[in-house]
Amino acid sequence: MISIAPKLGSPEFQTLPLKTDENVVALRKLVREQLVAINFSLVDQTKCVTAASELARNTLKYGGGGQVRFSVLAADGSLGLCLVFIDAGPGIKDVPQALTDGFTTQGGLGLGLGGARRLVDEFDIESEPGKGTTVRIVKWKK
Repeated sequence: MISIAPKLGSPEFQTLPLKTDENVVALRKLVREQLVAINFSLVDQTKCVTAASELARNTLKYGGGGQVRFSVLAADGSLGLCLVFIDAGPGIKDVPQALTDGFTTQGGLGLGLGGARRLVDEFDIESEPGKGTTVRIVKWKK
């Protein structure tokens, strides 16, 4: 499936700050509302909200805060939700290693990035040490 996502600077994307735990709670609520509005199943809602929550918490914990941009997508007669998490933190030195289950830098379970990747249909990550991280996810309505 080819996704037709708006460019990050375009007005089709809405932006929320990710600076506090309250921002994460607000994001979870917003994601659920968007998914309900386009008739996602309860299972797919749960998967997408869980992935969004994990990535938002990573943005806070590891990236020092940032933002999330989101948009509803349309492609090949399907609807989806795109979320892009952006921080200007220290970046990830070894992205493949960070996606490996069990890898952690701060004593967690090490399931965050890899777990989030498994919960969505599209997952892209760009990170450069000293310049931050951008993670893009898409969940399509099935």
